[in-house]
Amino acid sequence: MTYKIIIDSCGELTDTMKQDGHFCNVALELSVDDYRIRDDETFNQADFLRRVKESKNCPKSSCPSPESYMEAFGDAEHIYMVTLSSQLSGSYNSAEIAKNIYLEEHPNADVYVFDSRSASIGETLIGLKVQELEEKGLNFKSIVEQTEKYIEEQATYFVLETLDTLRKNGRLSNLKAVVASALNIKPVMGSTPEGMICQLGQARGMTKALDKLVQNVVEKTKDTENRILAISHCNCPKRAELVKEKIQKLAKFKDIIVVDTAGVSTMYANDGGVIMAV
Repeated sequence: MTYKIIIDSCGELTDTMKQDGHFCNVALELSVDDYRIRDDETFNQADFLRRVKESKNCPKSSCPSPESYMEAFGDAEHIYMVTLSSQLSGSYNSAEIAKNIYLEEHPNADVYVFDSRSASIGETLIGLKVQELEEKGLNFKSIVEQTEKYIEEQATYFVLETLDTLRKNGRLSNLKAVVASALNIKPVMGSTPEGMICQLGQARGMTKALDKLVQNVVEKTKDTENRILAISHCNCPKRAELVKEKIQKLAKFKDIIVVDTAGVSTMYANDGGVIMAV
């Protein structure tokens, strides 16, 4: 069976995934004031961060159209879409519309939309899980069921230099804690089972916050030797490598992958942000 794994552009593709014909991104669109940016291979992170820094307004994003998803289907027999958490974006609903339109014309097609209940590198890991199961030769139904189970067990964690973009865009509506930025307090954030954002703790300064981030990952992850850990960073490769080294001293994972954030994740993580998923 031929298959296609379509991940909205909040989910970063590794270099290996980009070269693998089974994966593709469907682009969201970003805007800073009147300037619009397509979150695809043309995305310029440095230019985007500069525009955000110079603007008095909050950057925004818009989800892909159903047509954009459908264009990515090709002639694959098994079609999987992985989207940003439905609690954070309309990308999931757009993908569902694309699926339903396609099934009207191809009623026997195998098409499924995974609500990642995550973002960024969390979506990446879900795509890799689908491929792992496809390469084992499982049938479509089993792949969907096992991937959904994987999503239920997955967790995403992050530490950002600033929460301004998340707050201004209404993504922290359920966050009760007030962060004392003047005191250099950095919150350690994570995902809820429903795909919302929650605060797990806080520390003074980025170094201590990253230590707490690593501690959360190690304490809450079971069976690490059979799991892949993923790290995405916004323009801070040395910080990401430091986090990787800290993790490796405390736990043995099947693999650890590190990528730079794409457009949507860059918008929310801001310069210096670190995200982990497992």
